[in-house]
Amino acid sequence: MRCPYCGSLETQVKDSRPTEDSSAIRRRRVCSICTGRFTTFERVQLRELTVVKKSGKRVPFDRDKLARSFETALRKRDCDPERVEQMVNGIVRQLESMGENEIESRYIGELVMQGLKSLDSVAYVRFASVYRNFREARDFEALIDELNDDPPEDEDGVVLAGRDGKDL
Repeated sequence: MRCPYCGSLETQVKDSRPTEDSSAIRRRRVCSICTGRFTTFERVQLRELTVVKKSGKRVPFDRDKLARSFETALRKRDCDPERVEQMVNGIVRQLESMGENEIESRYIGELVMQGLKSLDSVAYVRFASVYRNFREARDFEALIDELNDDPPEDEDGVVLAGRDGKDL
């Protein structure tokens, strides 16, 4: 592993342990040249995924970009980072298990919207406004009306009340 500080390839693993959800291995490393310390994560990758953009351009799937999408939408929101990580892992597993090597960016965006909708309604509206390219306040109103029409759910997606707001 290349040192991020000096670029040396002479690094040593000092500690390895699984992450809390066992979806990755966290490794603490030290550079033999500059003695810089850094952390790496090793994850299982079932297949090479390619994202097909609206323009037709094909780019390699980037898990970190997916995670950044959640982080940006959830900025300054009180949301458990572990739930976000589980959501990202779930989306990645879903994409990898589809059996397709090429996935349209639109499909990934819809998965992110579904995830954010269950995590935080404000983050959902933030992401939707950029993803769907809102131009006017009416666009926000329509999305919020759609959000208000959906029955409330608990953390596991179980409906808590009927559409009229009364308990079931």
